[in-house]
Amino acid sequence: MSAHPEITDSHCHLDFPDFDGELDAVIARAADAGVTRMVTICTRLKHEPRVRAIAEAHDPVFYAAGTHPMSVAEEPMASVDDLLTIAAHPKCVGIGETGLDYHYTAESAALQQQSLRTHIAAARDSGLPLIIHARDADDDMARILAEEHRNGAYGCVMHCFSSSPELARAALDLGFYLSMSGIAAFPKSSDLRDIFAAAPLDRILVETDSPYLAPPPHRGKRNEPAYSALTARVGADAFGIDYAEFAARTQANFDRLFWKAARAQAAA
Repeated sequence: MSAHPEITDSHCHLDFPDFDGELDAVIARAADAGVTRMVTICTRLKHEPRVRAIAEAHDPVFYAAGTHPMSVAEEPMASVDDLLTIAAHPKCVGIGETGLDYHYTAESAALQQQSLRTHIAAARDSGLPLIIHARDADDDMARILAEEHRNGAYGCVMHCFSSSPELARAALDLGFYLSMSGIAAFPKSSDLRDIFAAAPLDRILVETDSPYLAPPPHRGKRNEPAYSALTARVGADAFGIDYAEFAARTQANFDRLFWKAARAQAAA
């Protein structure tokens, strides 16, 4: 058992080929760093069976499923029923990732918005949190999240948050959470750290988005769940508290938002 405070990697991609043949070792290194839970994310519904299998095979791993906005134009449009069927699995704890990405795929903006609203409806109906990817689409993102929230409340995390202070405030005003990735630990990300530090501590999660965005001293190399502990230490510094307190607070935040994972762990 790790001597480190327990934390959760709330967003990773363990089905990606970067981890082929290494999952047992990756999960063991995470445990050694105090990372006792991971949520691995399905980004195309056709890959849901393999993502689900990883969660079924490893007690610390849960999963979420959705259609990534950059893939919407290439994939069949998910229905609410499709997502609710997946959400019924005991280890499925979230809906997504979904969202808007106008940086690389602005030509599919209308399809992305349609898909986003479908995922929101599934989150609302299932009670599971929505997992949002947002890039270069702040105005539309804030508008759609608010419009849909008026139609009925739902939980949400802005995954790998690196957008504007205005989008952060819009999300927080709706009761949503911001997730801190390795980007927040980069030396030149002081403005992003300021956005997090201005947010309520009870709305902060930690993630890797591995295999991407490794924090220092691993920047430029493959990321993995164990490194969420490195980002969490930067988060603790940003909030001016010690690491153990930051870890405990983000654990409580995860349990509150990802209630299904917390309930499953309590029953184990």
